[in-house]
Amino acid sequence: MTRRQRFLQLAGHSPTVAPSLLAADFAALKDELAAIEAAGGRLIHLDIMDGHFVPNISFGVPVVESVRAVTDLPLDTHLMIEWPDRYIEAFFEAGSDCITIHVEACEHVERTLDRIRKLGAAAGITARPRTPLKDWEAYLPHCDLALVMSVEPGFGGQEFLPGALGVMKRIRQIADHELLLEVDGGINRETAGPCIDAGADLLVAGTAVFSADNYAQAMNELLRNR
Repeated sequence: MTRRQRFLQLAGHSPTVAPSLLAADFAALKDELAAIEAAGGRLIHLDIMDGHFVPNISFGVPVVESVRAVTDLPLDTHLMIEWPDRYIEAFFEAGSDCITIHVEACEHVERTLDRIRKLGAAAGITARPRTPLKDWEAYLPHCDLALVMSVEPGFGGQEFLPGALGVMKRIRQIADHELLLEVDGGINRETAGPCIDAGADLLVAGTAVFSADNYAQAMNELLRNR
């Protein structure tokens, strides 16, 4: 089974919370990952920021390699970086199961998505909230995942942008193949339900999970609040 096939199995468990590692305690990363697994987590979301495409810097290939070494959960890697096509192989070799690129950052979007799939990973597409869906919907047939940003990428603690709900509903209408729909930004007890109702399969949640005393309870509450 390829990593792409394994990642697409998540469709059978939707909706699912995708805990964002950026909110974890990096001084105890192995323990944090073990706790997510014990809580029933089905994947880990990795936010890669380069300080250019977005102002902040997070982590890169070495951390992805370290995460892969201590967990078998699928790694959902979101590249918020310039020239992502230069790093596709590196993040694949590091252990990523799904690699998502920004339409604004990639010169040859279709070619890069096809490269990700040929490597054996699932291919994802996303865009900034202000980028109209019409500017990237043509790439959906080349994707396994569409990530709708419900905040401006690169910053934590932002409020959920309700316009994301309409984008998700529209993607569900126009996608003519099995496509995982993911939403990232401002996901909490109040916003998770509307996102699920709009068609989201994967809910990226950072502080809503890692700031809780009980990770399983936190994830279950996000899925129940509808």
